[in-house]
Amino acid sequence: MNRIDKLFHSGKKNILSVYFTAGYPEVDSTAGIINSLVRAGVDMIEIGIPFSDPLADGPVIQKSSSNALKNGMSLRLLFHQLESIRSSVNIPLLLMGYLNPVLKFGMENFCRSCSVTGIDGIILPDLPPEIYTEQYREIFKKYGLYNILLISPRTEAERIRLIDSITDGFIYMVSSSSVTGIKQGFNDEQKAYFERVAGMNLTHPLMIGFGVSSNETFAEACRYANGAIVGSAFIKMLEKEGYSDENIKKFVKDLKKE
Repeated sequence: MNRIDKLFHSGKKNILSVYFTAGYPEVDSTAGIINSLVRAGVDMIEIGIPFSDPLADGPVIQKSSSNALKNGMSLRLLFHQLESIRSSVNIPLLLMGYLNPVLKFGMENFCRSCSVTGIDGIILPDLPPEIYTEQYREIFKKYGLYNILLISPRTEAERIRLIDSITDGFIYMVSSSSVTGIKQGFNDEQKAYFERVAGMNLTHPLMIGFGVSSNETFAEACRYANGAIVGSAFIKMLEKEGYSDENIKKFVKDLKKE
């Protein structure tokens, strides 16, 4: 069974997934951050593939992506850094990025490398579900990879059900139609969207991302979904406080405190 399925089938509530950009703050910090997050008690990790034109990302992630590229990060180097990650990490690991770098690397080569290094799932926000189904789904299946699809407040009910029938593992529920970033909380319109989707009784679990940055927003997101994804706030912490095991443990503890 895929590790993503194991996590959601475990009955665990308030699942925390943390996103960070590979190669940031240092080119060789990727594996260390993953291991620190595991020790801190996160449930799932999304490793960002840096890209020069990240349209869906806010300024914090854009800056980290730009710095990672300047540091010399590439997909080839990332897979090299992850070669032995499964010797110490058992939780689900996902790669998240944009289609362009993946296509340049070669889709089958990319999926093969993911399989070899122990990646469980992929999130490519700019890969349309129809293109995925027609051109790439069989390749993903061949290498045992899950493709996680996204919905947003603008996604109509019929399309949400279509995505539910195609996605693997869980549905990435984008909290707003804007870019990623640190927000103060969810407004009434967002909460109505969360309630609407939660009431659809979809077959896949839901994870809410975009705007989850504090204990309050994490707890609120978990009221409507199986868990939440934190990205910009974590990267901002790395920028301000620096990467250390202690800083990462404190960040996760502050997020999850009840």
